[in-house]
Amino acid sequence: MTAPADAEAAENGLTPLADYLGSVLRRLRALPPLDLDLTQAYGNVLAEDVVAPHSFPAFDQAAVDGYAARWEDIAGGGRGAGFVPAQSGGPGGRTVRLNVVGDLGAASWRPVRLTPGACFSVAAGAPLPIAADVVVPVEWTDQGMAAVEIFRVPKRGYGVRRTGEEVTAGALLARSGTYVSPALVAVLAATGIGHVVVRPSPRVVIVATGDELVDVGRGSQPGQVVDANSHALTAAAAEAGALAYRVGICDDDPEGLRGLLEDQTLRADLIITTGGTGTGPGDMVRRILSRREGSRAGPVTFTDVALYPGTALGFGTVGAEEVPVVCLPGDPGAAMIGFEVLARPAINLLAGAEPVFRPSVRAHLLETVSSPAGLREFRPAHVAERRGGGYTVQPLNGGPFTLSGLAEANGLLVLGERVTAAAAGSTVDVLLLDRRR
Repeated sequence: MTAPADAEAAENGLTPLADYLGSVLRRLRALPPLDLDLTQAYGNVLAEDVVAPHSFPAFDQAAVDGYAARWEDIAGGGRGAGFVPAQSGGPGGRTVRLNVVGDLGAASWRPVRLTPGACFSVAAGAPLPIAADVVVPVEWTDQGMAAVEIFRVPKRGYGVRRTGEEVTAGALLARSGTYVSPALVAVLAATGIGHVVVRPSPRVVIVATGDELVDVGRGSQPGQVVDANSHALTAAAAEAGALAYRVGICDDDPEGLRGLLEDQTLRADLIITTGGTGTGPGDMVRRILSRREGSRAGPVTFTDVALYPGTALGFGTVGAEEVPVVCLPGDPGAAMIGFEVLARPAINLLAGAEPVFRPSVRAHLLETVSSPAGLREFRPAHVAERRGGGYTVQPLNGGPFTLSGLAEANGLLVLGERVTAAAAGSTVDVLLLDRRR
């Protein structure tokens, strides 16, 4: 059964966005797995579950600098367990005195045993002496060398890390699909893992097309448009975790475009073009890549999608290797929205990342907005957490086409196909952008 929003889009001759995305993403597959050294794994996604081969910590060890002792030897010198002062060592006071029988550092390896009334001076990370069940911090003592006086009594087990306390051998460390973060690298290394099987970061090539384009470093003039798209989309692909390569500007020359794309298939897992997706006289990308050869359809299908801004999108494959290609509009605002809606999920799917879409929240709208009927609009906005829970969202000036709004936004306000106006105070969907501020 067709949903009401889908029906309205269909009446306008447009493909509903959800249907279009589903049809595109179903044609993509995650890249083949790759065994990588742990130092190279950061930023990739695990292709299989990872199990700890060893425990962490690997042995009983001191968690702080201090004196490893038997708790029963020191408990009588204080006022019981807990972080409270023992009787003062001043006039008329009483402290616990233990003999220091040796020093243990993090590199110590010979096993040693505590005897009653004795202790070892230990550094954080040092193996714990047999029978020791507490480490008294240095600052709670007189820091003696041959003998030490203890002024405060910690709880039993304080300052001690036991074998496998954090991770036991055989424990599941991370599931397939997990992003390899710096913290996860530390856990993997600490448990003895040197290699992991990951999905490689997709290699993404970005090409801007159009006879009117000129490179950055100058202002636009009549008949000339500065190429903002290839620079912005290269940055966006890198932010999404891809290895991004900017090819630059390609003129509206059929043979030149075909040759360029064919060359790039040798180093690309995904190609993104921008410009020429419409049906105007200068929209060469659509003409060239959708052209039929004999009885075969062209390698790229261009679809008018119920999306605002930028309804015309293309997807298909190019080259003998059938490398996926995403074709985005030439308007910079529409290209950036098209990247968020189509290209970014494609990159995440190739990388094996889950979920492929950005997280979203429901937010309290602070300003009444209007939206074109039959189109799903993505508008730059600022989203903030409310005291007591929930979110508010403020649409930014200028609407979805403004680059300045996109630059300031930390979210995209989403208005469905049937929404022509959303009143202040209503609840709306907002995609959260990953902006490092």
